[in-house]
Amino acid sequence: MTFNDLGLSEELLKAVTACGFETPSEIQEKSIPELLNTERDYVGLAQTGTGKTAAFGLPMIQQIDTDFNAIQGLVLCPTRELCIQIAREMTNYAKYSKGVKVVAVYGGASIQDQIRAIKNGANIIIGTPGRTIDLIGRKALKFDSVSKVVLDEADEMLNMGFKEDINEILESTPAFKRVWLFSATMPREVERISSNYMEDPIKVTVGTKNSSAANIEHKFCLVQGRDKYSALKRFADHYPGMFGIVFCRTRRDTQEVAAKLMNDGYNADALHGDLSQGQRDTVMKKFRNKTITMLIATDVAARGIDVDDVSHVFHYDLPDEIESYTHRSGRTGRAGKSGISIALIAPQKSGKIKLIEKKIGKTLELVKAPSGQDICGMQLMKMIKNVQEVEIDQKGIAPFVAQIHEALADFSKEEIIERFVSVEFNSFLKEYAKSGDINVDPSRIRKGADDRFNDRGRGRSDRGGDRGERRSSRGGETNTKRVFINVGKMDGFENKGQLLGFLCNQSGVDGGSLGKIDLFDSFSFVGVDDGVGEKMISAMNGQNIENRDIRVEFSQDKPQGERGGGRGGNRGGGERKSFGGNRSGGDRRSGGDRRSGGGDRRRSDAGSTESRAGGERNFRERRRRS
Repeated sequence: MTFNDLGLSEELLKAVTACGFETPSEIQEKSIPELLNTERDYVGLAQTGTGKTAAFGLPMIQQIDTDFNAIQGLVLCPTRELCIQIAREMTNYAKYSKGVKVVAVYGGASIQDQIRAIKNGANIIIGTPGRTIDLIGRKALKFDSVSKVVLDEADEMLNMGFKEDINEILESTPAFKRVWLFSATMPREVERISSNYMEDPIKVTVGTKNSSAANIEHKFCLVQGRDKYSALKRFADHYPGMFGIVFCRTRRDTQEVAAKLMNDGYNADALHGDLSQGQRDTVMKKFRNKTITMLIATDVAARGIDVDDVSHVFHYDLPDEIESYTHRSGRTGRAGKSGISIALIAPQKSGKIKLIEKKIGKTLELVKAPSGQDICGMQLMKMIKNVQEVEIDQKGIAPFVAQIHEALADFSKEEIIERFVSVEFNSFLKEYAKSGDINVDPSRIRKGADDRFNDRGRGRSDRGGDRGERRSSRGGETNTKRVFINVGKMDGFENKGQLLGFLCNQSGVDGGSLGKIDLFDSFSFVGVDDGVGEKMISAMNGQNIENRDIRVEFSQDKPQGERGGGRGGNRGGGERKSFGGNRSGGDRRSGGDRRSGGGDRRRSDAGSTESRAGGERNFRERRRRS
């Protein structure tokens, strides 16, 4: 089937050809005839990148009455980027349709300029909910004559909290309008919008409902939280020519990851909500031009990124809402091309894998972060391929040939090859010469990990670790023995849940046999059941973290709860002495944060830390030995 078979006007067919379209996508093939020839509401479910904008944009443009100078079509979408993208595409579609005017309204740009554009005449408004509500309030937008309303990416608009805005906007439109709803997924809130504002809609689903595109490979890599950045770098180095998007949960994370990548020599930049519209436009222009090859973005900021050549999507953090995984992955594998989605998952979050698989209807493949040898091999073959495919400018190099031959006359062919390879290759050899295996053995993930997460994605083990006290699996009693380990916050463990997962995975012990965790900057103490400490010492001593040997041994101080007598029996006094007089018991090296040393006044007692005077001497001796 071609676009000629869909019932489009000559003007639109000419515009489609000018845009380079040859055959319609499945959602276009199914939607365009229905939207042109019926007066019913419409629901179209299709993955991101399947051509939904043309599916609703072409019929809307064709049905505009240019003799009627009024707003006749409204398209609502969740973000500025998507709004700009839709407006640009629909303007291109209307290039030969005389009299059709498209105006985009969105936040972050001059509202006065948008009001002037509306007053100059607009048949179709493309808007974000917030700015559209603002313009309605200013009496600049009136939808009395709107006959068609499109809710594009309806699921994402609801995820972003625009439910009330959508309801208010739809209430301002006439009852005779037709509503066309397009979405990648169909959660309950979208179905509720459909039932409230649509009457007996035609429903078309391309692919499986709520599923992911068939041409995307879904993978996950198990690494500790502190190793995620290293894993990201390894994948980036392992895929020469990679053009990808890295998703983080927060704006701060995007800034930090992007800054690290740029500092390490990668062409990267961040896209998040704190940027001005001008800054966002600049970043996106660089990304589309491939001046930057790694875009670090939040979920919200990445909505509307329509770049067909994205080869990889990385989930640096899994999203809180499982539906967002589908939207993220949909940034790759667009326009019929293949793509790869890789989630970097800490063992504590492994329970989300099954939730994702259930949502997208596919199995995620476990892959390992590439080793240094793997990376060097891939980079070497990339360079060899470049040499094989390079076009030689005989005329351009002719003046230098004699000089080149003279300079290299003393080297054999083999030596010349080795030296040219080393020019490009030495940096990778140096970087990965001492790199170890950062992958977590999936067989060492604690039993029951798949059940630790609810639909909000938060682990019971994380919550338990942050409470500061865990119960033994025997009789509900707290653990009485304690072990010292020379790792802490400076090794990348941001909370006790992360340290707990590390200990379980590295030693093979069950989390239920570990008790209260005291996490400090450079060391930690952990309560253990009988027999567990010996197992941890045997399994972990001699292991390596950040090129430093791990040391685990039993604490020589009395366990928490034993007061008086022996060394450090002075209630609280030794605590103040060993941390330099910090009353709250906080580790002074962490900036005096009262919480960091477990010294919250509400909980402080003689055993609230292992830092009595005698404990300090033991600690110093351990640090000298480690």
